[in-house]
Amino acid sequence: MNESPARLPAARARLSTVLRAASEVVSIDSVAKSLELDRNAAAKLLSRWRQQGWLRRIGPGIYVPVPLDLADSEQVVEDPWVLVPRLFGRCYVGGWTAAHQWDLTEQLFNETAVFTTRRVGEKRVSAQGVTFLLHAAAEKRQFGLKSIWRGTTRVAISDPARTLIDMIAVPKLGGGIDHVADCLETHAKMPAYDGALLIRYAEQFGNGAVFKRLGFLAEARLKDKNLAAACHSRLTHGYAKLDPAFESPQLATDWRLWVPKRWKQRAA
Repeated sequence: MNESPARLPAARARLSTVLRAASEVVSIDSVAKSLELDRNAAAKLLSRWRQQGWLRRIGPGIYVPVPLDLADSEQVVEDPWVLVPRLFGRCYVGGWTAAHQWDLTEQLFNETAVFTTRRVGEKRVSAQGVTFLLHAAAEKRQFGLKSIWRGTTRVAISDPARTLIDMIAVPKLGGGIDHVADCLETHAKMPAYDGALLIRYAEQFGNGAVFKRLGFLAEARLKDKNLAAACHSRLTHGYAKLDPAFESPQLATDWRLWVPKRWKQRAA
């Protein structure tokens, strides 16, 4: 439905009111609150603005404004992080994305890694020209997080130590174990490095493979005897792979860890 030219200024004024209140992301609730409408009327108004090309839908009941100079463009938000809380609910930015944020790596990845409590159907979700790589994270694992502001949107992100624990637990979300080891080594050289915090987070995470991998890396790459000893005292029964993505024919007996041949040589 197109509004007549005479009504456009009034319609734009209402949209401006909404955008001042909602900033980067517009929802049914934000429209209802800012214009004092019920949800049904707010939803209809959003649909009308979308038809007029003033908003673009990015999810159920979620929209972003379309600047005039980007009306024909796929990308309509300057910072895709502002979409994360709206699209994925209780979640945080982590993995290789957080590693880059905390200067643990200079390597850039095409996908933004997001850990969410929502049941993950699709592992990859595209919105506004950005691909989000999703990983399920239970409520009990929503710890070790910080909040950072991206514009007017507050986004949760794993702190450096928690980022490393996540990547050690799931090496593919850190770009593979070689890159994860590089990130760990970089972190160990930073003033904020705290081996005890890594142990505490690993305990809270509750996955025995984390201690095997972290201890092995502490011994082979960091030469951190204290961290290695703390991990060794917490080893669980059974065996794990240093990185499930790689063929790992060599057994690091002390760590109950199967490793690629090149890693066994490094640890020797």
